[in-house]
Parts: sequence; C-alpha cells; structure tokens
Amino acid sequence: MDQGTIINIAQNALLVTLYVSAPLLGISLIVGLAVSIFQATTQIQEQTLSFIPKILAVIAAIAVFGSWMLKLLMEYTEGLYQNINQYIR
Repeated sequence: MDQGTIINIAQNALLVTLYVSAPLLGISLIVGLAVSIFQATTQIQEQTLSFIPKILAVIAAIAVFGSWMLKLLMEYTEGLYQNINQYIR
C-alpha cells in the first residue's frame, strides 16, 4: 500500500464523516441560535431551555436523515471491502 492510497482513504473517510455529521450539527446550530435569541429576548436564563430543544432537534434529524446517513456509511464501507485486494498489494 503506497502513501497516495492511504491519503486517499483518509480523505474519503473525513469526507464521509463530514457529510454524515453536517445535518445534525447544522440543525443543532440553528435550534441553538433560535433558543439563544428567545432567551435574550425574554431574559429567561434556564439551562434546560437551551439543552432540551437541541436534543429533540437532533433526534428528529436522525429520524429524517438516518437512512441517508446509513446508506452513505454502508457505501463507503462496501467500497473499502471491495477494493481491499488493491490496497494490500
């Protein structure tokens, strides 16, 4: 296995990780920003008010994007297994 192959595998792994985590992080960011604006407007500084909506939003995002994320991870893993003979040489 040469250095270029290792770099290519690592780049693809990082890209898949970015693609899988981006929807969850984006939704969490948007909900967190909305809750922060609400807290600043109403001057309610309750910790659970900022934590629980983000958890619920991430759970909803997993329900919506979960099949796509699983498909992406399975395709990457299958690609690794199918090309394992080329990587070993």
